[in-house]
Parts: sequence; structure tokens; C-alpha cells
Amino acid sequence: MSIVPVPLRRPVVARERTERHRVATPLELLFDLVFVVAIASNAAELHHGLSAAHYGTVVGYTMTWFAIWWAWMNYTWFASAYDNDDVVFRLLTFVIMTGALFIAAGVPDIFADGQSTTVVIGYAIMRFAMVGLWLRAAAGHPEGRRTALWYAGGIAVAQVLWIARLWAPDSWLVPSFFALVAVELLVPVLAEGRHGWTPFHPHHIAERYGLLTIIVLGEVILSSVQAVQGVMAAPAEGPAGSGGHTAPYATEAASGLGWGMAPLVVGGLLIVFSLWWSYFARDNATILENPRAVWIFGYGHLPVFASVAAVGAALAAAVDVVQGASEAGPRPVALALAVAVAVVLLAVSGLHALAGDEGVGVVVPGALAGGLCLLVALVVPSMAWAVLLIGLVLAGLVAHKVWVTRAAAPRGVEVVA
Repeated sequence: MSIVPVPLRRPVVARERTERHRVATPLELLFDLVFVVAIASNAAELHHGLSAAHYGTVVGYTMTWFAIWWAWMNYTWFASAYDNDDVVFRLLTFVIMTGALFIAAGVPDIFADGQSTTVVIGYAIMRFAMVGLWLRAAAGHPEGRRTALWYAGGIAVAQVLWIARLWAPDSWLVPSFFALVAVELLVPVLAEGRHGWTPFHPHHIAERYGLLTIIVLGEVILSSVQAVQGVMAAPAEGPAGSGGHTAPYATEAASGLGWGMAPLVVGGLLIVFSLWWSYFARDNATILENPRAVWIFGYGHLPVFASVAAVGAALAAAVDVVQGASEAGPRPVALALAVAVAVVLLAVSGLHALAGDEGVGVVVPGALAGGLCLLVALVVPSMAWAVLLIGLVLAGLVAHKVWVTRAAAPRGVEVVA
């Protein structure tokens, strides 16, 4: 078997939008796995915040998720259009991965005081590496030169502002954050809306988003399993760091991994499996073939990714509640879980409405299921049974989709829903 050498530099030319058999590369898969470290760190902080009844951690979670998602998304769309797989491209991709690890390391600081020099350094590393990639595209693709230069300039200006924000007064941290988010979101609109689209590959982008969804769902399972492992390792202890004292909400504390934990485990699995089924019920590539829906698809995945990861944090906090190792009661944690699930359902239903001819009718079942999840969280006093019932609601939604899709299909046609 011969080894194909990787060229040091090759021209950065636009990839064909209709290229056959375009799939995620091993480099892109590694890229996603590095980013999931930051995602897991962010979700872990949210888990601890929910368990400690510090609900303001949602702000830190949102701020960090934007940095993770925005850097991931910008690179993903660029690579779909201009991945030339030379040494320089690979090295700049490694630089962006390194920045993601800096963000993961600085996540606790964001939750502590809303600011982190480590996170800003990591974000700067990622974004200035993207400036380098866009400048290469401007030099190698004359037709997309103006778009690429607008991207490079816009990213550089926004990044300088993020660095300057380190010296902002504490009272400005949250307002300045959302102001700079608006600046970041405006860059692609100005670059592509005024000077032409980058030649992304619809099926490749759909696969990349689907892969990250799977990875985040895997993080949900991992965080839940780790919480259950903690129960198994210390079945007779109180909350971590409490010196064995009982937490305020220990009324349904389970002794180790017993029957008291069973409804939660089953419900958690139903939630994960149902969310996977709901997301992949449609071919997302058809959305990207509609120019007017591209922006909604790209930006609309932020609530999908962030809320799926929040499901994992809420499930881990639910384990703490059942074990009696939480400062929070069953209802706030159940509400956190239900809200995260409802946001995923609404966002995914909205995206699927863009892919089919049914219009807003696709959103109705997801909205009803989300409403039922919120109702369960409000009226069911048991944490474990609330999780199970939310899982059953989602399983019922999946069953409804399968039934309706098969009933609507012509006889003899095999369908997947």
C-alpha cells in the first residue's frame, strides 16, 4: 500500500457544490471530538449549578456555548467550501482545536464571574486562525475574493473588540457580550449577503451538523452515566463535599443504584433515543438546497446543540436529586430538563418545517409534546418519575411521527420516519 504525500501548499480553490460522495474527513471528525471537550466542560458546570440551585449559571452556559458553536460553525462552513487538505490547512485547523481546549480550560472562570482571560485567549486563537484561512481563500479564489476579505476583516475587527472587552467594567460584561454577539452574527450577513455565497456542499454541511448532534447526544449519555457511577461508588454518602450531611432535598434519596433510580435511567434513555429519532426524521440537506432557508439552518442549530447538551446537565442533576445530593428540589431540575427538551423539539420541528411541504403543521406535534413535558415537570413531585414521564412523552411523539408518515406514504413504498 502506497502512502500519498500531503502537499505543503496547494491552491485554495472552491470545492464543487455538486461533488459526489462528499463526506466528513478524518480531520473534521477529530475537530469535532476536540470541541466536545469544551462542550462537556460547559455542561458539567451547568450540572453543578443546577444541583447547587445556582440558576444564574444559565447565563455563563449561554455565553460559553456561543463561543463554542460560533467557532465550530464558521470553520465547518469554510471547510465545506475550501478544504484543500494541504499541510497549511491542517496546521491552521490544529491551531483552532488548540483554541477550543483553552476555552474548555477557562469555562469555570466564565461561570464564576462572567469573564475569563483564558477563554478570550482561546477564542482569539481560533478566530485569528480563521482569518488566516479566509485570506488564503481570498488569494486562491478570485470569484469569492471580496466575500473572503469581508470575512477576514469582519472576524479580525470583532476579535479585537472581544479582547478590548477584558477591560470593560463588570456592569458592562453582559450587555457588551450580547452587543459583540450581534457584531459576530452580522459578519456573515455582510460578507455573503452583499458579495455572494461561499460554495458550500449541502449534503456535506447536513452531515457535519448531524455528526455534531450525535456527539452532543453522546455527551448527554456520558454525563448521565458518570452521575450514576457516582451513586454506585458512594451509595451511603451525602452530597459531594458535604461531609456526609444530608442535602435539603433528600426525600427521595435512593440507596445506591436501586429501584428508586430505575425510572430515571429508563426515562433518560428514552429521552436520548427519542431526540435522536426526531432530529434524523428528515433529510436536512433538502433545507440547504433552499437559499432562503440556509441562514435559518445555520443559526437555528444553536438552540438545538445548546439545549441537547443542557438535557445532559439536567439529567445529571436529576441523579443528584434522587440520590439526595442536591441543594435544588425536584421541580426546578425537572423544569430545567423540560425546558431544554421543549426547546430542542421546537427548534427541530421548525427546521423540519423548512424541509417539507407541510409547513407549520410539522411544528404542532413538537410544540404539544414540549408543552406536555413542561406540565409533567410542574405537577409530578417525584424527580425519577418526572424524568420517566418526559421520556414517555418523547417516545409517544416518535411513535406518532412513525404512524403518520407510514399512513401518508403510498402503498408499497417503504418509509423511514
